[in-house]
Amino acid sequence: MKTYTNPTYEYRRAPELDGPTRHCQVVIVGAGPVGLVAAIDLAQRGIPVLVLDDDDTVSVGSRAICYSKRTLEILDRLGCGEPIARKGVGWNIGKVYQGRELAYQFEVLPESGHHRPAFVNLQQYYFEECLVQRALELPSLEIRWRHEVSGVVPDADRVTLRVTTSDGDYALTCDWLLVCDGARSPVRHMLGLDFEGQVFRDRFLIADIHMTSDFPAERRFWFDPPFHPNQSVLLHRQPDDVWRVDFQLGWDADPELEKQPARILPRLRAMLGPDAKFEIEWASVYTFQCRRMQKFRHGRLLFAGDSAHLVSPFGARGANSGVQAADNLVWKLELVLRGHAPECLLDSYDSERVAAADENIQNSTRATDFITPKSAVSRTFRDAVLSLARCYPFARKLVNSGRLSVPKVLSQSPLNTPDGATFDGSMVPGAVAADAPVSGPRGDWLLDHLGGGFDLLVFGDVVDTVRAAELARGPIACRVVQVGGIERHDRIVVDDHAGLVAARYDGKPGSCYLFRPDQHVCARWRAFAVDAVHAAIARATGQ
Repeated sequence: MKTYTNPTYEYRRAPELDGPTRHCQVVIVGAGPVGLVAAIDLAQRGIPVLVLDDDDTVSVGSRAICYSKRTLEILDRLGCGEPIARKGVGWNIGKVYQGRELAYQFEVLPESGHHRPAFVNLQQYYFEECLVQRALELPSLEIRWRHEVSGVVPDADRVTLRVTTSDGDYALTCDWLLVCDGARSPVRHMLGLDFEGQVFRDRFLIADIHMTSDFPAERRFWFDPPFHPNQSVLLHRQPDDVWRVDFQLGWDADPELEKQPARILPRLRAMLGPDAKFEIEWASVYTFQCRRMQKFRHGRLLFAGDSAHLVSPFGARGANSGVQAADNLVWKLELVLRGHAPECLLDSYDSERVAAADENIQNSTRATDFITPKSAVSRTFRDAVLSLARCYPFARKLVNSGRLSVPKVLSQSPLNTPDGATFDGSMVPGAVAADAPVSGPRGDWLLDHLGGGFDLLVFGDVVDTVRAAELARGPIACRVVQVGGIERHDRIVVDDHAGLVAARYDGKPGSCYLFRPDQHVCARWRAFAVDAVHAAIARATGQ
């Protein structure tokens, strides 16, 4: 590629080849985005973690490119949100065309007062490289490149691995194995585990091109454009003057033939015009799939990312969902490893993320059906909706060029404490914390002060020093974050200078919100009671 050279990471001989078998608390298979996020989070919590990858570089080609606001917020806590946001191309506007005519445009994040944009576009190789750099800063995290997991034997109390290298095979054991080895998941195949769902009869060409252009940083989607009739096309801007183009090809297209420059160039020339100057960086052909494992937890094996579920790429739900799965899993695994929560807490990882996968699959399936109609009636309906969308707002809700990724609201989670009072707004138990500008000791945004452990957000000086100290003690501590008031040594005090924290949380004086370590609301009250907080934490930790 003209704009990027893949790094090569050093292979190192495993000490187990010359000595005894090593036992690890956690081993992660796969140094892709999901595996690296999980590893960084574990290491930041002081849990030693070993990552095994059968390659020695980052992703070849841009692959996943759209990273959501929620993913960036998770990465902020892991110390790598800023470099990714700075390198990436932020965007908030999407445009949908029928033919050459604009059907309508939309804003993904229509309100202001958030630290991160709705989405940042960044090639997956840059994304992974940033995560690797962060991982290398953490002393309790080890990555072994070109160490391929070639055998897995799960038992009741441990997992035994066979690892293949150029110097020979060796064995490892671990308490927990996180399987993040991608869509084809060798580990999943070794164990003969299910992977069920639908493969859609359509193919799409991805082409990354290097081109200097003044096109704005926005998502553009064409239905039936004259430069690619009877099909659809998607355009995204990436850093380094690289543009992603997705061409719908149809089921009968030959994947190997369509990746050839002789087939790609005429399509691009028809789209961009005879005078456009561009070079092809990378190309691939993919098939829509909406599939998942029946369960994401199999004893001491925990599956995350594409190894556990697959969705079509329109909507940016793959990598973002995988990062959120790691965010859901790691704090629970830490509490189990430290003996502060029962192993059954990990069953909530399975139930919560299976529900999230089903929501993503449902949205992805609906998008696929709209983008690739399977009958003349479906095609007529789609075209009528697009025509009406130019003038009528009701029709725009029916257009589906890929419903864009949003975090799952875990409203049915058994870890939530049901409401005992009435609140306005969307910050229900199970929702991800909404950000807002503040002035505080840890940063200028509310989410800078939440996450990693349990946090009690209180509106007003309603927790006295004795109760704040009581919440801070014990194996599962809870930090008090107070909105308004003078600085106190026993809590974090933030100034809601724009009034958006109170507005977004219906923060009447005395109101309290309890957040899990992954920044999901798990309980809320109109008045503080220390026993209620302790009970909610016990419930949220499977006790």
